Amino acid sequence: MLTYWKTHKYPLIFAIASLLFYWSFAYDLHRSDFAKLIGLYAALFFFAYKILQFEKGNFEFLVIFGISARLIFLFATPNLSQDFYRFIWDGKLLLNGVNPYLFAPDNLINKDLFATENWQGLYNGMGPLSAANHSNYPPVNQIFFYLGSLLGGSSLLGNIISMRIFIILADLGILYFGRKILIWLKLPQHQIFWYFLNPFILIELTGNLHFEGVMLFFLVASMFFILQQKWIVGALLFSLSISVKLLTLVLLPLFIRWFYHNNTSKKIGTLRLLGFYLVVFLGVCASFLPFVSSEMIQHYGETIGLWFQKFEFNASIYYLIREFGFYRQGYNIIATAGTRLAILVFLFVLGMAFFRKNQQPKTLLVSMLMAVSFYLFLSTTVHPWYVATPLLLCVFTNYKFPIIWSLAVFLSYYSYSNEVFNENLWMVAIEYLLIYAVFLKEVYFEKPILKHL
Repeated sequence: MLTYWKTHKYPLIFAIASLLFYWSFAYDLHRSDFAKLIGLYAALFFFAYKILQFEKGNFEFLVIFGISARLIFLFATPNLSQDFYRFIWDGKLLLNGVNPYLFAPDNLINKDLFATENWQGLYNGMGPLSAANHSNYPPVNQIFFYLGSLLGGSSLLGNIISMRIFIILADLGILYFGRKILIWLKLPQHQIFWYFLNPFILIELTGNLHFEGVMLFFLVASMFFILQQKWIVGALLFSLSISVKLLTLVLLPLFIRWFYHNNTSKKIGTLRLLGFYLVVFLGVCASFLPFVSSEMIQHYGETIGLWFQKFEFNASIYYLIREFGFYRQGYNIIATAGTRLAILVFLFVLGMAFFRKNQQPKTLLVSMLMAVSFYLFLSTTVHPWYVATPLLLCVFTNYKFPIIWSLAVFLSYYSYSNEVFNENLWMVAIEYLLIYAVFLKEVYFEKPILKHL
């Protein structure tokens, strides 16, 4: 034991300090205390960097530390996001036989079933914006909400713990399949720990119960089977990823050249491509089938439309366009700009699908990273946890700008440092100047950040 301490003294000190800081973050922090929040986060990011630098060849050490850090959060109530109240609300609706897509919480709260303290607490906790809108979470995500409510019982903490366990298990699955993909690509295996040990992932997913990790588990498992030419299993897993979070829809066009060129003939490649898309389509449709009705389709479409026509937070390019719109039109042009930017993303991804050599595995994964990054660069709303997707994809490439992104995005929490939400555009500018500087350095000047890791 003494010998181990002598040879691993510094990483052990960093690991112990990290666990103490994670405890403080989980149980002794309010998001309005921005100085403490950003101080703890910067320290945790530094500790993670040093631990990985010292122990990148010690797989067992890194896994034990990553699991231990997640278990610190097990009994904590999320303190940076109130979305979990809506997750539990939707889960309890399903538990009571109510379709969560048919009614906004505002439509139900005055009915007899919802007069209890538990329902009122969830309603008050989710906030007026969530309460006024129908659920936008896809069906497989709803299943996890349901299971969380089923296993957690009437206790708020029980529901939180149940959902958190699913998210931790998803991260372990990402570690398993991500490592296998890195081995297959002949890339350093320790790169998966830029996801698994990143304090951004521990805080936003494990801590704040965002289900991007579950979506990414299905995505990375899907990619493993697709790379192994097991496209049917890959398609089923891909459909599950979409049915947790719709973001992975953006990636679908990128598989055109993969199937077209990686088969014995172009005819077989075309048939397998069509089969892949058919299985994904049927899988997504099957997940929606228990909930579907004309009213549900209307509500879900309207709610998704809000993300392109109403909601705005922590955007970059869109904010510049918005300012130009104020100058030219005299009002917020989000209703038209959001839709046009979404179309531009679609055209960009199509261009990557047809003009990049995505039949090569490494090129395909880089294209996926760039497609998601371009989508977020042009989005009207970029909540911090959205960065989990480019962060995971970057570990399978030589690009590291999403790692810096996962550090800089926490500047967006300055918006909550006052009693009344107020987004500080100077903080947004600093955040994106840093992100775009690193992005341009890596992509256009081919000078990787963190090249020694």
